[in-house]
Amino acid sequence: MNICVKDGERLLSPADPGLRYTGRIGGTADAPFFIFPCSSVEMKVAGRTLRVALENQHSYFENRLGVIVNGEQTAILLEKGEQIIDLSHLLTADVNEVLLFKRQDCCHAYTLRGFVVAGELLPLPSRPVRRMEVYGDSVSAGEVSEAEFACAQPDPQGHNGLYSNSWLSYSWQAARLLNAELHDIATGGMALLDKTGYFFGPDYIGLESAWDKVNYYPPFGESTPWDFTRWTPHVVVVAIGQNDHNPVNIMAENYDSAASAHWRAEYGRFLGLLREQYPCAHIVCTTTILGHDPAWDRAIDECVNASGDERIHHFLYSKNGCGTPGHIRGSEAAVMARELAAFIDALPGVWEE
Repeated sequence: MNICVKDGERLLSPADPGLRYTGRIGGTADAPFFIFPCSSVEMKVAGRTLRVALENQHSYFENRLGVIVNGEQTAILLEKGEQIIDLSHLLTADVNEVLLFKRQDCCHAYTLRGFVVAGELLPLPSRPVRRMEVYGDSVSAGEVSEAEFACAQPDPQGHNGLYSNSWLSYSWQAARLLNAELHDIATGGMALLDKTGYFFGPDYIGLESAWDKVNYYPPFGESTPWDFTRWTPHVVVVAIGQNDHNPVNIMAENYDSAASAHWRAEYGRFLGLLREQYPCAHIVCTTTILGHDPAWDRAIDECVNASGDERIHHFLYSKNGCGTPGHIRGSEAAVMARELAAFIDALPGVWEE
């Protein structure tokens, strides 16, 4: 990729030690690959020049790059393929704090190729000590969260990704309340089991096949495994069980059927896989305030109790399953975040190493 550097400017590699990356990010140090919402790169840069070079892989929706400069947030529409985005007009001070983040789920993915700056990178504040991971669906990703005009209502038709913003997801809002670093393993339409839910239909991919991957989305190439030794959370939130009603709402139709029993067994197996990776983490099992049949929460409660693990918990929101027929808006997510953060912070020894 040809990146033009003018007099008085310099090219930064994505591997520059002055950059800070957060989230489940793949690729290489020189070409980091962003697919999960809330994953980010952060810098503190002197001067008023900043251009970012990246390659965007488009799948669906309009794709936007999340940008926060000195506390002010904006969204930059991305094209397909290689591009250089000039953010210099957003730099309003002699020293600027910049956060570039993934607003959306795997409707797109991008690979960073480099940055052009005029000044030096300055030291960032210390990285948060607390660490939190979330496994979930579109709600955990913050899909349609900016549509405040449709609180407690169905989603606006034809939103096309315009209102999706992971910064407003309950996941990231809760992490900020807890001062915790977040890995948000969330994708719209995700269910627990393959061949269920809404993700990558008609050959639906479930969390059971995606949870341990960086790239888990076939249009973006071969799947790539995540190295769990790179990062260990103190607390894991499992927010799954809302898209699992498709194609058959097994738990609501017949809680005691073989299919329902199989789902509960597989949910329990998934908790066991998490425990293998994270022997000491607290695991919080939940759904959200998005409308769904309470039989799924009953099933989750049964699985948590059957685990016999005192560090696995079941959490219900005050409006669990009945808060809205549409995606959760930012203000609704804020209420969820406060409830979830309070529950997590009260767990005994949750932040102990």
